[in-house]
Amino acid sequence: MKNRLIIFWLIIVITLGSIFIVYKKPTSLGLDLVGGSRLILEAQTSDSVPKITPEIMDSLQYAIENRVNAMGVGETLVQRVGAKRLLVEIPNIKDTKQAKEFIGQTAELEFKRPIEKNGEIVGWSSTGLTGKDLKKSIVGSTPQTGEWMVELEFNAQGAKKFYDLTKELTGKQMAIFFNNEMQSAPRVNEPIAGGRAQITGGEGGFEYNEAKQMVDLLNAGALPVGAEIIQEESVGPTLGQDSINKSKTAGLIGISLVMVFMIAYYRVLGVISCFALIIYALINFAIYKLVPVTLTLTGIAGFILSIGMAIDANILIFERTKEELKMGRSLFTAINSGFDRAFTSIFDSNVSTIITCLILYCFGASMVKGFALTLIIGVCLSMFSAITVTKNFMHLIFGTSELKYPQLFGLKKEDIQNAYKAQETQREKAKFGVLD
Repeated sequence: MKNRLIIFWLIIVITLGSIFIVYKKPTSLGLDLVGGSRLILEAQTSDSVPKITPEIMDSLQYAIENRVNAMGVGETLVQRVGAKRLLVEIPNIKDTKQAKEFIGQTAELEFKRPIEKNGEIVGWSSTGLTGKDLKKSIVGSTPQTGEWMVELEFNAQGAKKFYDLTKELTGKQMAIFFNNEMQSAPRVNEPIAGGRAQITGGEGGFEYNEAKQMVDLLNAGALPVGAEIIQEESVGPTLGQDSINKSKTAGLIGISLVMVFMIAYYRVLGVISCFALIIYALINFAIYKLVPVTLTLTGIAGFILSIGMAIDANILIFERTKEELKMGRSLFTAINSGFDRAFTSIFDSNVSTIITCLILYCFGASMVKGFALTLIIGVCLSMFSAITVTKNFMHLIFGTSELKYPQLFGLKKEDIQNAYKAQETQREKAKFGVLD
């Protein structure tokens, strides 16, 4: 009983936390609901890349997608248009200048050695150590002054290059260039092992936004070729607030009808499932806001469909529990047996759904990914709701009591058979029934 109370209060705490998150955090909506920016980029040839091939366009599309994702928005669309153009749609960003500055930057990081003449530095030459040798970068701050900086971590090959370079340049300066602009030129006092470096931004350091943008660009990777933005526009929502309101109305009507059916058919069990469903919906929506998941109409459809999956699990459990009660088992035994025997069916159906959603998410278009992601989250959470929340509520309400009113479970007295009664000291074991 103590464990059940602990689980109950844990569920209550999670539910209250979810209500707080739902109330406080804004909902991220997609381009079809709130509008955004639309850009068309054209790949540019250069001396090193005289021809734009499909492979180069694939690399460019991948790099642009990484950059757009780093902006913290979802449900973006990056797709090929013709032989050397990309269409980029970003929801909830009306300032195309902001999108242009971030997406179009080359993000070239390079470490250079000094060119000296008569003991003075007259220029800088390439060392071969570039952003391609990075494993990751993060925003940091100096312990002494608290100024923002960029911390770099190289991959295995880059760490060796960096060590060899610092060994070569011990006692000299080494310059760090980003997009052909010198960020800093620290003096190398000794060879540096471990594959880590810092970009301090010179006197005064970086502003936080500068450091964050540099980190995002470095982690997203440099563009394989130059990409010029040839068309830009702000777009309004294709569906808008009216569709959001209609979706809310449709969702509330659908959930209400489901609840009415569950209460009418399963009586007390139906009431428990309704409370579990409300808790499920709150936690699910809170997770959407925490991730964050950008909701489009397809995402909303995935959310509503996952509610159906949650109710489906409860129906399997309740039907199995009613069968156990018909056999004459005690409430405690019937509840446990109902959950245990329904679990395999619930697990198999949900895992099949999750596998399908993963395939859709990995290989589907942007709109399909939103549907798949919301459905995956919902299905995983529905198992928690059905197996943990519903079972906990049923045990706390019924405990080890006898089945005195079968009508509360949608059963008749004549449906209940006689079961073998074992003489046990624990009340919950006093009526097993005959096993199949």
